[in-house]
Amino acid sequence: MTARRLMIGLVPLLLVATACGEDGSDKTTSDSGKKLDKVTLTLNWYPYGEHAPFYFGKQQKIFEKYGIDLNIRAGQGSQKTVQATGAGQTDFGWADTPAVLSGVDSGVKVKSLGVFLQTTPSSVQFFESKGIKTPADLKGRTIAGTAGDALSKTFPIFLKKNRLKESDVKVQNTDPAGKIAAVISGKTDGLLGYASDQGPTMQNKAKKQVAYLRFSENGLNFYSNGLITGQRFLAGKKDVAARMVKAVSESFAAAEKAPAPAVAAMQGASQQLPPKEVLSEQFKTTLTLLHTRATQGKAPGINTDADWQQTIDVFAEAGLVKSPKSVAEYWDSSTALKG
Repeated sequence: MTARRLMIGLVPLLLVATACGEDGSDKTTSDSGKKLDKVTLTLNWYPYGEHAPFYFGKQQKIFEKYGIDLNIRAGQGSQKTVQATGAGQTDFGWADTPAVLSGVDSGVKVKSLGVFLQTTPSSVQFFESKGIKTPADLKGRTIAGTAGDALSKTFPIFLKKNRLKESDVKVQNTDPAGKIAAVISGKTDGLLGYASDQGPTMQNKAKKQVAYLRFSENGLNFYSNGLITGQRFLAGKKDVAARMVKAVSESFAAAEKAPAPAVAAMQGASQQLPPKEVLSEQFKTTLTLLHTRATQGKAPGINTDADWQQTIDVFAEAGLVKSPKSVAEYWDSSTALKG
């Protein structure tokens, strides 16, 4: 699913309802009589383990506590979610930060409200039996990747950080949906993917232990998924945006304390929902991604200018951002959590 978050033009995004709710109203009333703002949140993809906090927060009435009636929609890639959010087709989006940077770079009117997965899950994934222990062990190997996505763009930087040349590793261009099959069939030694995504699925399908070389543990970290909104929504409903940030943060904190119930809250979320054991493993890995050194011990979703700048610098080097801008052009700190 990693590359799917940045896929271009493969499937039209189906957002037929107005962002304020299917019936045209942007207000509703809870069972207790509390007035709520109806908002839509479009995910980066079909629901999987990473999204458990949203469903748990809704189930536990955390969003209701902050005056929000949340409608969660499946997405079809981070880039499409960024575009839909900027166009006002959805109130909020959950998207990969590289797609946000690229979108802003190309004129999409969108802002991040805070990155929640602050340690990248980007990784080289392979079966443990391959005997790959360090980046140096990748020399001479063939890895499945998707041309043009964030992983393939940052992999050369990962190699450089670990004193390897691009020519040391063959990246076989593979359709996003075919990467797992390429590894299982033995056509490639591994794949470029997210540790919180493909790895647990591949392990479940092959019934073989999957191991990882995480970028973040080998000299390269950058922001991953976070909450976004359109500049127009932010200008008109900043209070709603600020409450949404708090609700998402509290939902992540609650789910972190109760991972099994959080995963269980996803039951029925989608016909494409992975098996429960995969969801559990995906969410377990997601919980390792919530902080950088600068935000360790703080509430989920607290960002720093320095971490943002590091991310901008990485993607400028990777060529995904042609005209790097100041942090404030990407992240709205006025609605941000303090801490």
